[in-house]
Amino acid sequence: MLPGSIQISGETLSSAEIRDICESLRENSVRLLSLRGCQISDRDFGRICRGVAESHSLAQLNLNLGIVSNINRVKQLAEALKTNRSIQSLFLHGSPLTDAGLALLNPAISIHPSLVALDLGDCMLGDEGINLICGLLPPDGAKSGLKELTLSANPGVTAKGWGRLAIAVAHSSQVRVLNLDYNPLGDQVAGMLAVAVASSRTLEVLDLEGTGLTDQSAQTLLDMVQNYPTALRTLILAENSISPELQQQISDLLSEGEEEEENEAQEVTAREKNPWISQSTPSSQMVLVTSGLGESLLAETEM
Repeated sequence: MLPGSIQISGETLSSAEIRDICESLRENSVRLLSLRGCQISDRDFGRICRGVAESHSLAQLNLNLGIVSNINRVKQLAEALKTNRSIQSLFLHGSPLTDAGLALLNPAISIHPSLVALDLGDCMLGDEGINLICGLLPPDGAKSGLKELTLSANPGVTAKGWGRLAIAVAHSSQVRVLNLDYNPLGDQVAGMLAVAVASSRTLEVLDLEGTGLTDQSAQTLLDMVQNYPTALRTLILAENSISPELQQQISDLLSEGEEEEENEAQEVTAREKNPWISQSTPSSQMVLVTSGLGESLLAETEM
């Protein structure tokens, strides 16, 4: 039987229910475990962590909205992550980790062999926490790192911290989705992020919704999209003081770039599937069907 999912939101879980969840984890019958905003006793949280440590099937773990509510739970989760080898996506959105809690989690996260998506939105992080996160975005040519990162709503991070993150993103050979929505970034940080986007070869999605940007930021981002070849496909600028005209220009340019990439991909596919067709015969016509991008690993990051 293929592993399934357990998804529970806002419930008070009994010890019997926790026992059933732990049995499913140990039997490797769970691929996705989501306990968003649930009430769980400290004892039962420890049982869940031991089940996570033993599971070989669990790929996505969602403990959003305050499940990891104290330092003792952070330590238990860190121990589970040291043993687990299967988790690809970890969501802790809305957990009061602070920089101290992330420091306890970081050793386990940094050596985890499968983790590629991490949500630390609204986790009360500051600059020290960002420094740790930068270590999860290794430079090009180094070990593998995160591909998708959410840091929404962490207002304690300063411009200095965001600047360090921008440098890490610019040199990361992995990250393709970066969600920074609802942070007070402002135009200065947006300028640093524009440089990071222009330098990155992989970043496809950047969410800057509600980050205090103005037309100054939008013009910088527009110039970046116009003048530099980037991997960027989606740039979210809603709930900022940016004119609709500038937002539309940026959107149109990103759409044009995506269409050009799709056309190039279709041409390459055509040559691979039909190697006997000469590249010097432009009159040849073909109809190709190509698949789009797969679903984001951060499918469970909604609040």
